[in-house]
Amino acid sequence: MSRDVADRNNGTSVAKIPTSRLSRLGKMGSLASRVAGNVLYEGAKQLSRGQSPKLQQLVLTPKNMTQVAEKLAQLRGAAMKVGQMISMDSGDILPPEISQILAKLRDDAKAMPHKQLVAILKQQWGQDWLAPFAQFELRPFAAASIGQVHLAYLDSGEKLAVKIQYPGIKDSIDSDIDNVASLLKMAQLVPDHVQFDKLLTEAKAQLHHEADYHYEANLLQQYYTWVADTPHFVVPRVYSQLSTDSILVMQFIEGVPIESVLNMAQSIRDKVATRLLSLFLDELFTFKLVQTDPNFANFMYQADPDKIVLLDFGATRSISDDLSSGYNMLMQGAMTSDSALMTQAAAQIGFFQKHITPEQQQVIVDIFHQACEPLRCEGEYDFANSNLAKRITDSAKAMSTKQDEWHTPPTDAIFIHRKLAGIYLLASRIKAKIDVRQLFLSHQNNI
Repeated sequence: MSRDVADRNNGTSVAKIPTSRLSRLGKMGSLASRVAGNVLYEGAKQLSRGQSPKLQQLVLTPKNMTQVAEKLAQLRGAAMKVGQMISMDSGDILPPEISQILAKLRDDAKAMPHKQLVAILKQQWGQDWLAPFAQFELRPFAAASIGQVHLAYLDSGEKLAVKIQYPGIKDSIDSDIDNVASLLKMAQLVPDHVQFDKLLTEAKAQLHHEADYHYEANLLQQYYTWVADTPHFVVPRVYSQLSTDSILVMQFIEGVPIESVLNMAQSIRDKVATRLLSLFLDELFTFKLVQTDPNFANFMYQADPDKIVLLDFGATRSISDDLSSGYNMLMQGAMTSDSALMTQAAAQIGFFQKHITPEQQQVIVDIFHQACEPLRCEGEYDFANSNLAKRITDSAKAMSTKQDEWHTPPTDAIFIHRKLAGIYLLASRIKAKIDVRQLFLSHQNNI
């Protein structure tokens, strides 16, 4: 195979990424000016009709929200990621208009132009960057908020997935998040009683981890070791000699999208969902390290060896012994409807703030009890025919509208719930049935 740089158009849209703090701030500044101009125009129109417009209503126009989403998608990095995280983790406390617009960011990443890409490759690998490869595809097969992924081949024929971080991402995390937060606060899109600053501090820490590819490579190797003796999972091998803090080179593993098992036999669908939930319980109670990103693209399925491929470990969080035992206690209490045990567990996890009343505690415990409904099912729980996700969302929304009852959950808990909700959603999507009670009890024997 001759050494080659391939450029195949797979339909990925391209946009240059602003790299300096000044240029990124300028993009946010121009966005704020445009939104402010739209607000003034719309406000004047409503006043001329004798209406009394509210600032939030003026900001939440389709035109403004579309411009916000487009600008965050162009910036990529933390600006885009915080929009994604807000849409996934705070949807219940934000107006539905902004949640819907921000949700589009999950599917709206753009690739770097070739000139910018090659400049990064030379900066990371030197002028002779192509030397280790027989072929390198310049057009990525995947693009996300922090980086994009390319296909490459070594001279030996080994197929690689090369994840390349967008330029300027590391240095812009804090300022990008602050700028997006300021925009949201200016528009009064975040309720005063929500501890938004605490969430943003944790988001910064999380994104600094995700932007450190050495960190992710270590986690990949850790998971690779954990699942080495398990027949159900496969994790890509890391090529450390080619990886840097901004480029992660991994074994390319074939597989089909995890959602495609919906078209397979019921036994396969049940098996896939059961294995993923079992892995989550292992992470929470045994490894005490949870990959918290529930994006379906982080999982693939291999039909022939009957294995689930695990991808993308940048959003992995360490779990303390107290938190792990707190969730164990919470699930035990939920399984037996022991309200006192659940209350004790919720307190240990950190759900109760200083001035919370017994009535407010009970509201939170009731939501937990509802969320753990599958644990009380004798036999298989049919996720496809359950409206559990909607009931939990409705309960959370009802609580969030009562300012004196709402509080910001512990950050680790938000990420844990995010992962569990993702597994519930996948189980529902592929119409799976899981004996959740038996699965939990079997993990109890191993703790």
